[in-house]
Amino acid sequence: MTMPLKEIARELQAKAANLALRLPISWVNLLAGQPVTVDGRTLDTRAQWFLRLLKQSGQRPMHELGVARARSEFDGFLPLLGGKPQPVGEILDRTIPNPASGPAGRLRVRLYRPAGNVARLLPTILYFHGGGFVIGSLEAYDKACRYFCARTGCVVVAVDYRLAPEHKFPAAIDDAVAAFRWLTAEAIGLGIDPARIVVAGDSNGATIATALARLVRDGARQPCLQWLIYPATDMSCDSLSYASCGDGFLLTRADMEWARDQYLDGLHQISDPRASPLLTDDLQGLPPALVYTAGFDPLRDEGKAYADKMSAAGGKVIHHEFDSLFHGFVGMRGAIHAAARAMDDMAAGLRHELSQLGR
Repeated sequence: MTMPLKEIARELQAKAANLALRLPISWVNLLAGQPVTVDGRTLDTRAQWFLRLLKQSGQRPMHELGVARARSEFDGFLPLLGGKPQPVGEILDRTIPNPASGPAGRLRVRLYRPAGNVARLLPTILYFHGGGFVIGSLEAYDKACRYFCARTGCVVVAVDYRLAPEHKFPAAIDDAVAAFRWLTAEAIGLGIDPARIVVAGDSNGATIATALARLVRDGARQPCLQWLIYPATDMSCDSLSYASCGDGFLLTRADMEWARDQYLDGLHQISDPRASPLLTDDLQGLPPALVYTAGFDPLRDEGKAYADKMSAAGGKVIHHEFDSLFHGFVGMRGAIHAAARAMDDMAAGLRHELSQLGR
């Protein structure tokens, strides 16, 4: 079976881009241009070169593409940047009951088990992908989930929650609650330790994870940890980092406002803490949190503000900013060295926190 011309073009473009990104750093320093500095932070040189290549390719921003094309391009583009797939022991797709979408509703999840014949119950990452509640998929995030599984020793359960605009707020949050309750109920049979379930995600996936942690706080089982990667915590989209980083660094203010309009039924829903976790004062009793932000990200300030607010409410919170990177680096391990190092650091941080549980 022959490959469609569109896929051939995309493959050739990806190979050319990867070759360009792997140029010696001395060449990249010359080609990338003068260093970019914003808010006292200097953009990683290869990240700067990547953005320049992307601009020269004529890639249009997400908000100009429309929903269908934005989804297609994201799902085709992200896997090309993720590097080699990490080996894992098993990958299993299955559907689970989803009462949130009706009596006959089902929800797709993908389970990644680490390699090795392990008999004991394993810790698990319940992962919600990014994409502004509108784009993103299990397929787009396959390499990232493989990496997290291989490097943390955790089972990863990735959730294919419903997307907007077909499914408006709070459909994604309701799906997350259903997935968590299913996982805690079925944990032992899946070889999972129900006392060591980490709720995690990047961008709006981190929004889902932290909203979930608050919603199940009083249940029989709670997550042991929140792992939040450049979380979107305030849909007002008006922090200082929106002003300084809202254009030119992959994710733009216009993209975020477009995604917000697809997801919410109106601006009055911005104040709902399930949509904007930063806008609640009800943060007591939440699981410990690892919060990671990027220096050249419009979401940078609201991520830090949320970490500070959880800490002020008495929670154990560790916040770290990767100050030379931009939003979306989780999918770019194979293209930007600093992104690979950041993912290594995040995996190491999670392993450390899991090792401290119960001590």
